[in-house]
Amino acid sequence: MNTRTEELYLEAEADIRSSNFHEAFRKYEEILYEEPDYAPAHNSLGWIYKTQFENFQKAEVHFKAAIASDPLYPHPYFHMASILVELERFEELREFLDRCLGIRTLDKSWVYFRYGMVAELRGQFSEAMDWYRKALLQTMNNDKVRDYQTDIERCQTKMNIGRQNKPWLGFRRK
Repeated sequence: MNTRTEELYLEAEADIRSSNFHEAFRKYEEILYEEPDYAPAHNSLGWIYKTQFENFQKAEVHFKAAIASDPLYPHPYFHMASILVELERFEELREFLDRCLGIRTLDKSWVYFRYGMVAELRGQFSEAMDWYRKALLQTMNNDKVRDYQTDIERCQTKMNIGRQNKPWLGFRRK
């Protein structure tokens, strides 16, 4: 990586903050033309594909390229997980999270939180609460502690509703 690449990347990030996505896109592509393995540019380009074009396939290609280029760069893991959630690819997400636990630069509370999300989306509230508790124990961030407590309370409420055994209550389980 050279100074020009770093400068161009910072300019593109400023373009993103200014909602100048076209210019940012152009700069990220220029970076990747010069340095095809520059993980931050792949990650940001993937973010543009995901959020601005809703092109999950191209976004996924870039997130995977970012991870392959720099396995310790944390940002593409977060975005890749969100794609797997949005596309309801829960089995892939669980496997992905299993790998994430081995990445030392990733916040483990985030990984456990995502496991909890999968369980909650499947209607497995007791399991979800266990994951959220594990996430809570792994964080040093007071805001996250409160968030995880709220997640646990939400699952408890859902469990209580589920115990009423309403025939109309059903969950998709994948």
